[in-house]
Amino acid sequence: MQTRPHILLVDDHQNIREPLAKYLRRYEFDVTTAEDGVAMRQLLQQRSFDLIVLDVMMPGEDGWSLCRFVHEHLQIPVVLLTAMNEPADRVVGLELGADDFIAKPFDPRELVARVRSVLRRSAITEGLSRQQGKGPDALPAREAAGYTFDGWVFDARGRRLRNPDDEEVALSTVEFLLLRVLLQNPNEVLSRNRLLDLTRRDGAEQVFDRSIDSQISRLRKKLQRDAGEAGFIRTARGDGYLFSAEVQARP
Repeated sequence: MQTRPHILLVDDHQNIREPLAKYLRRYEFDVTTAEDGVAMRQLLQQRSFDLIVLDVMMPGEDGWSLCRFVHEHLQIPVVLLTAMNEPADRVVGLELGADDFIAKPFDPRELVARVRSVLRRSAITEGLSRQQGKGPDALPAREAAGYTFDGWVFDARGRRLRNPDDEEVALSTVEFLLLRVLLQNPNEVLSRNRLLDLTRRDGAEQVFDRSIDSQISRLRKKLQRDAGEAGFIRTARGDGYLFSAEVQARP
């Protein structure tokens, strides 16, 4: 039996939370709701979720703080709901680990489309594997099971990155996709458009096209062990980015 994606919807306004949960259930999502950060944290301890739809402006612990917690400890994809639609606000959210934004007020159909897009990109639903005619551990044709470079180990199946000290480095969905593409194409200049094309999967929308530089910057910092070192990701001025390292693929 196909597994329905389980979504945690967090919003302090009941007149938004409950109708939206009802709407999402119509599109074959299982939905659990929480009215604030306390309830959200309790639910995260009790069960697992495939994606979190999280309101930013809430009393008590706000969505920014909760998004950071999820990114650092759970790595569950997060779609932020926000009344703030300035580019700077979006950059803050992406820096904290959000996978997408949707500005209030919004059409519920847009939220459904964005949720589906994030789930496709993260490849966490059983339905995606079946639609593609592959097993749950299947990888894109070009991809190895993992990669090593300069003492780092990237596990493509487990979506884990470990540094030379054998410490795990948390990656958001977008960071995982970008690093995978860079490791598939080492020492090759990839334009911003090329990176977007290679990270888009199964018709997923370009939800982070204008923030690609911010995403690369955040990934670059995570790959730096010392603040002063050049790092692996080099900027090809006017052209894009290059992953400078000897990369070995693991079958």
